[in-house]
Amino acid sequence: MLTVDFDRLGIGPGTRVIDVGCGAGRHSFEAYRRGADIVAFDQDAEELSGVDLMLRAMAEAEEVPAGAAARTVCGDALALPFADGEFDCVIASEILEHIPEDDAAIAELIRVLRPGGTLVVTVPRWLPERVCWALSTEYHSNEGGHVRIYRADELRAKIGGRGVRFAHRHHAHALHAPYWWLKCAVGVRKDDHVLVRAYHRLLVWDMMSGPRTTRLAEKLLDPLVGKSVALYFSKPVVDRVAA
Repeated sequence: MLTVDFDRLGIGPGTRVIDVGCGAGRHSFEAYRRGADIVAFDQDAEELSGVDLMLRAMAEAEEVPAGAAARTVCGDALALPFADGEFDCVIASEILEHIPEDDAAIAELIRVLRPGGTLVVTVPRWLPERVCWALSTEYHSNEGGHVRIYRADELRAKIGGRGVRFAHRHHAHALHAPYWWLKCAVGVRKDDHVLVRAYHRLLVWDMMSGPRTTRLAEKLLDPLVGKSVALYFSKPVVDRVAA
């Protein structure tokens, strides 16, 4: 389940990509399939171990183009261990809402992006997220949980104020918003609840089968209740201050 539009990013053979806060690795795997030189970066060493196993399995199964490269790096998003301008594309999907010092994290994302490169940030959308917070305190008040709810325009201004240019916005995962509302209503840990299990089966079927009916429904609903918002930025080739 991808939140980022890889066709818009233009990721292909030789593109240097870092997936910051990669989690289970979904975006890293897609970048690797497209032939990128991908760094899957996260602070969770145990989860990164699983990502590394999958990347190796993809290579062994010859699911990636010749010349593609992948590695995992464990570290802190507030101090990325990479040089300035090292990457052509920086992906930060669903991580900023977890980080108290989000300004510092944003600065690091932009620092490691090369001039002319693309940054994409995704976060939970304000309205679906606000409903989740209203229905359940447990949803967000836990260690490592969500510490804030972003309005897209505010986040766009926060990131754009650091010298990158806004390029595009879209929403994603409308079918997932009601699932989380349901979980928050019955209890976020009650995965065995009959309604939660039924909706989860629907989502799995949708992701595995990709039927036209649900794809069309989500496309129509994304602008209204898409669970996530994705913001795309480009880093100017000429530094504004220097110019």
